[in-house]
Amino acid sequence: MMRFILRRTLQMIPTMLAVILIIFVIFSVVPGSFITSLMAEGRNATNAQVLSHLNEQFGLDQPLLVRLWNYLWGLAHFDLGISYRTREPVWNVIEPRLWPSIKLALSAMGFAAVVGIPLGFLAALKPGSIFDSGTMVVAISGLSLPEFWFGLLLMYVFALTLGWLPSFGYQPGSIRHIILPAIALGVSPMALLARTTRAGVLDVMNADFVRTARAKGLAEPRLVRSHVARNVLVLILTTMGLQIGALMGQAIVVEKLFSWPGIGSLLVDSVSVRDIPVVQGAVLVIVLWFLVINMLVDVAYALIDPRIKVG
Repeated sequence: MMRFILRRTLQMIPTMLAVILIIFVIFSVVPGSFITSLMAEGRNATNAQVLSHLNEQFGLDQPLLVRLWNYLWGLAHFDLGISYRTREPVWNVIEPRLWPSIKLALSAMGFAAVVGIPLGFLAALKPGSIFDSGTMVVAISGLSLPEFWFGLLLMYVFALTLGWLPSFGYQPGSIRHIILPAIALGVSPMALLARTTRAGVLDVMNADFVRTARAKGLAEPRLVRSHVARNVLVLILTTMGLQIGALMGQAIVVEKLFSWPGIGSLLVDSVSVRDIPVVQGAVLVIVLWFLVINMLVDVAYALIDPRIKVG
């Protein structure tokens, strides 16, 4: 198992290097800079001497290859750089935002799993029924809802009209503040989990070994628990792994809508002022989160089915 984990960890390195190169090149050639944003705000950065000093201070006067080498050298020493806006290390800017984003992503995935998986199972056990049709309508609707519109609807109903929950903001340890953003973010993976679970259960229920077990007189609850659930678990884990890995990136709109102090809102604010080191650091953290989650899912595969370690 340790060899399998080590191999999967090493496979992440080329992906991270490619992402680092891409985001550095993109943000190096994109028009505008932090200095131009200062000029747009009307600050004292209009004369050539001040502009030259700022370019030298931020290292923007160096050739692209030199800046790339300095950036890679810093990353090799776990240094994400210095924020243009706050003049703090980038990690000090990102670190307070990391846990709120992780908590929101896990809460959204928890809502999606608690609602979507049972819906998919029950719909598959009664194919063609009214419950099955209603579940698929809910699933398709959940996949079609824009997150910002659904978030606004939740705020209007549960915060403004009923007054049950706060409409925005973040408080550490507060469950009430995370309910609405978690539901707004989790409705799409919930719908996808319901459809995926239903399709997987139907596929396993029609397999030969399930028909054989049913012909031998195995009780239906035990058949579902022992034969169907375990065989469909890999498909469910695949969907959950891909979704929870992508949720941190998808949370950008939800975080801005609900004033959630996560990495997504930090990314938007940093892009608006062209604080490129923070933007690059935030993107790297999101990509690393996605890769780590997928590695953990692969480890779970190996625990469920040891044959996967051989592949």
